[in-house]
Amino acid sequence: MVSKKLEKAINEQINAEFWSAYLYLSMSAHFANEGLDGFANWFHVQFQEEQDHAIKFMNYLIAKGNKVELKPIEKVETSWESLLKAFEETLAHEKVVTGLIHDLVGLARSENDYSTENMLQWYVNEQVEEEETAQSMIDSLKLIGDNGFGIYTMDKELGQRTHEPVDTSATD
Repeated sequence: MVSKKLEKAINEQINAEFWSAYLYLSMSAHFANEGLDGFANWFHVQFQEEQDHAIKFMNYLIAKGNKVELKPIEKVETSWESLLKAFEETLAHEKVVTGLIHDLVGLARSENDYSTENMLQWYVNEQVEEEETAQSMIDSLKLIGDNGFGIYTMDKELGQRTHEPVDTSATD
């Protein structure tokens, strides 16, 4: 069993992961409405990944004999002025999530909860990938600028992305 303090913090992270999923689903819908189905697909895959992240945390708490408490999900934005702005928001958001994960690691360490700290290392590594991917998208969009063919090509490439389910078991 994890401490009540850590249980509360992980439950807050579950909510943050579901909020992230909701944000990316909103981005997916926005870009689908804009006729950018590849970008919509990219954000939809992000939505699925964030759900996996939340469920992985849930399964961990359950396996440790703790209680999962789902909270309401706060409102998210529903439109973005450009692809670049959406990906800049994505990167900023992922940096916030990285901070939240690091705070959880710090809390687990302060409580000498080695199993939770070990589980959290998966998320630490995942956040490196999330930030790198968002930055790569920003870099590509800045290179493309307003070039319609570049946007078209990137949209087609992103349409090929598929969801690779995360192992959501408690032990990885």
